[in-house]
Amino acid sequence: MSKYKGKRVLVVGFGRSGVAVTQFMAKQGAKVTVTDMKQKTELADGLAACADLKIEYELGRHTGKTFTSAELIVLSPGVPLNIKVLDEARAANIPITNEVEISAAGIEVPLIAVTGTNGKTTTTSLIGEMFKADKKPVFVGGNIGKPLLDFHLEGQPADAVVAELSSFQLELAEKLTPAVAVFTNIEPDHLDRYPSMESYIAAKKRLLQLCDRNSFVVLNHDNATVAQLANESKGRLMWFTKKNPIQLGGEFAENFCGCYYDSAQRRIVAKITGKDEIYDVSQFKLFGEHNKENLMAAICAARAQGVSPIAIQSVIQNFRGVPHRLEFVRKKDGVYFINDSKGTNVMSLQRSLMAFPKNPIILIAGGKDKNMEFSPLADLVRERCKLLILLGEAKEKINRALGDYADTFLVGTFEEAVLLAYQKSRSGDIILLSPGCASYDMFRNFEERGDYFKKLVSQL
Repeated sequence: MSKYKGKRVLVVGFGRSGVAVTQFMAKQGAKVTVTDMKQKTELADGLAACADLKIEYELGRHTGKTFTSAELIVLSPGVPLNIKVLDEARAANIPITNEVEISAAGIEVPLIAVTGTNGKTTTTSLIGEMFKADKKPVFVGGNIGKPLLDFHLEGQPADAVVAELSSFQLELAEKLTPAVAVFTNIEPDHLDRYPSMESYIAAKKRLLQLCDRNSFVVLNHDNATVAQLANESKGRLMWFTKKNPIQLGGEFAENFCGCYYDSAQRRIVAKITGKDEIYDVSQFKLFGEHNKENLMAAICAARAQGVSPIAIQSVIQNFRGVPHRLEFVRKKDGVYFINDSKGTNVMSLQRSLMAFPKNPIILIAGGKDKNMEFSPLADLVRERCKLLILLGEAKEKINRALGDYADTFLVGTFEEAVLLAYQKSRSGDIILLSPGCASYDMFRNFEERGDYFKKLVSQL
């Protein structure tokens, strides 16, 4: 019998994660209530997906009574932990958890967990494709595509689960024990939700604390914050770096396990099994040097779980990236259109600008500010951007930080932004949507923003 049968479960937030929890709990026989600050009209997709289930709804508000009468509260990732009604629930000793924690309790195959500020989605996707190329069934989800609970709802066999996990999803994690934990990088982000950079790092470090001695811990040596995690790791360390460990010297070179990038030969060298494995990256199709880091992280994770080098090499040659991450959309009149809607923070925007060292860039940026500082981009904007087109809530802030370093236009709509960018472009230019901000001021999520950009570009 399910431990949730007959239990009063409150699902807070009715996005993809909340819908998955609602479906799962209803099938387990729980008495489910859904609460969301959004109105019914804004939640039509979720309501349709759960139309056949017996669910109570409290929409457009949160009330203390709803929270304190529950026996279990399941939070969606977008819901902050410090809202008043959650304080009331804690005072009443009501347990609070999230979808990832519920999922993890029932996963019996190796779990590869990928976190970090940037690069999570590409790394997670690469690992999934490597398993598939090796004819190993795999479930890929979490903060990418499918909620992790879909692994249980779909019931398909898998040799492994690959999960992208955001800091929000890790905040309440307790039972999750990864076979492999990957940290791509840790850089400023979500400072509208976290009171300090230290508290954001602490949320990311939750994954490290969940590892045991059998876990492989894959760390980015070139990111200072991630490199320091080695001092706290109980697991088996694997490193990736764009520097030759022999040149780094000392104990690190002597005990090196992982991957490094040999730029002169355009290859990745993996030192994992006791002998060097060489991966040719001359045919790797993704823009930007940062994607070499993502690739090395994926190789480490895949090899830690026995994926063959032949399968990995085939993915290197054939992988075309993920939607909304430096995604090539179209070439028109010699102008390249690139959709980087997933670039939702300053460091991600920096990487995107660095990915195109030769072509003049017309940058479309702006959206909902996450309390980020844009001034570190000044030199890069001066060097790479012929034009800035700014929109959304943060446009004035970005203009104050960067407007002196390129010709700048502030616009009101996406339609204006795309049309103006095209009118101002010349053959050889790159029109790059890389907002450096969240999407919630104008769109439901970054996917909707990117899809709308692609639609507008296709209509030019």
